[in-house]
Amino acid sequence: MPESVARSSRKTLKISIDRQLVEDAEALSIDISRAAETGIANAIAAEKTRQWQEENKDAIESCNGYVRQYGLPLAKYRLF
Repeated sequence: MPESVARSSRKTLKISIDRQLVEDAEALSIDISRAAETGIANAIAAEKTRQWQEENKDAIESCNGYVRQYGLPLAKYRLF
């Protein structure tokens, strides 16, 4: 998790988590708050990526179509 997130102000929330997950996390000395925070940050990043891909779907398809039709630009100069 980025340090800026860890240093930002925190908000206390009441959430429900499966009892077995809590017991397993405690047995493994996992910080549940930090683990939840990391999971939420990952979910946000994944959703932002999905939204960006959706918003740019036409441009991405256009670029892919160009490569399918003409190949990679400057491919003849690749050393591998």
